[in-house]
Amino acid sequence: MSTLGPTLQSFFTDRLVRQRHASSHTTAAYRDTFKLLLTFATASTGRTPSHLQIADLDAPMISAFLDHLEAERGNSARTRNARLAAIRSLFSYAALRHPEDAAVIQRVLAIPAKRFERAIVTYLTDPEIDALLAAPDQATWTGRRDHALLTLAIQTGLRATELTTLTLQDTHLGTGAHVNCIGKGRKQRITPLTKDTVTTLKNWIKDRGGLPANPLFPTRSGTAITRDALERRVTKHAATAALACPTLAEKKISPHVLRHTAAMRLLNAGVDTTVIALWLGHESVATTQIYVHADLALKERALARTTPLGTTPGRYQPTDTIVAFLESL
Repeated sequence: MSTLGPTLQSFFTDRLVRQRHASSHTTAAYRDTFKLLLTFATASTGRTPSHLQIADLDAPMISAFLDHLEAERGNSARTRNARLAAIRSLFSYAALRHPEDAAVIQRVLAIPAKRFERAIVTYLTDPEIDALLAAPDQATWTGRRDHALLTLAIQTGLRATELTTLTLQDTHLGTGAHVNCIGKGRKQRITPLTKDTVTTLKNWIKDRGGLPANPLFPTRSGTAITRDALERRVTKHAATAALACPTLAEKKISPHVLRHTAAMRLLNAGVDTTVIALWLGHESVATTQIYVHADLALKERALARTTPLGTTPGRYQPTDTIVAFLESL
C-alpha cells in the first residue's frame, strides 16, 4: 500500500486546512508543487502517483526535480525555493507519521535553499507614470476601467490579488477616503487615497454601477478581472505608453512594478520605511529595505552629509578628452 498518497491527502485536509487554516493561494501553490513533483516522479520511476512510496521521493529524486524546474521549466531560484518549502512542509508532517522513513525524510529536509542575487527593483519615474496613465483609451468602457485600476495601483501599491478581489463596498470615498483589503496572510489593511485617486474612482464607480458586493474592476461579463488578465492589460498599456515615453521600453512592466513604484514615491517623499512597511502590508520592515537600496538619490543625499568640510559639493566630472590627451604627453 502506498505511504505517500494517504499522507499527502491528510497533509492538505488536516495540516493545511484544519490546523493552519491556510489561504486558498497557499493551498493552490502547494497543490501545483505536488502535481509537478508527482508527474516528475512518475516519469522517473514508472510508477503511478497512487503507487508511489515516501521512500521513492528521496533526496536525489527531490534534487533532480528542483534541477528540472530550473533547467527545463525555466523557473527562477526564488520559485525553486518556494517549491522546496512546500516539499519540506509535507516531509515535516510525514516525519511524525512514518518513523520508518525517518532517514529518507531527514535527508530531504537537509536539502538547502538556493542562494540567488537580488536585483535592484524596477519602478517608474514621474514621466513614465504620466505616460502609462494616459495610455488607456478613456473613450471606451474598458479604457476607463483600466485607467482607474492603474491609478489605484500606483497610488496604493496593492498587490495584484488585492486589486482583483476589491469590491465596491471596499472603497470608501467620503471623509477619510480609503480602500479596505484583505492582504497576504489574511491581514486586513486600510490604505488612504489621494484626492486625484478619489476623483478617478468616483468617476469610474458612477460609470460602472453595480451592487456593493460586485467587483470594483469587472470584466465585460461582470466577473472580477483575473490576475492573468491584469498582467496582460498592464503589458498592453505599457507598450502603448512606451511610444510616448521611450524609457518604458527598457523596463519589464508588471503589476508588481506598480507596487514598487508606490513604495518609491513614498520613500522619495520622506516617509519612514516602517510606515512604508505598514502601507504595503510587509511582514517585516527588512523587506522594505530593498527600496532604500534602489533609491540612488537617497544615497546621494546621505553622501552629501558626509562630505568633508571645506570642499565644494558636486558630482564627479570626467576630464575633457583633449586635456587628458595633452596631459598624457
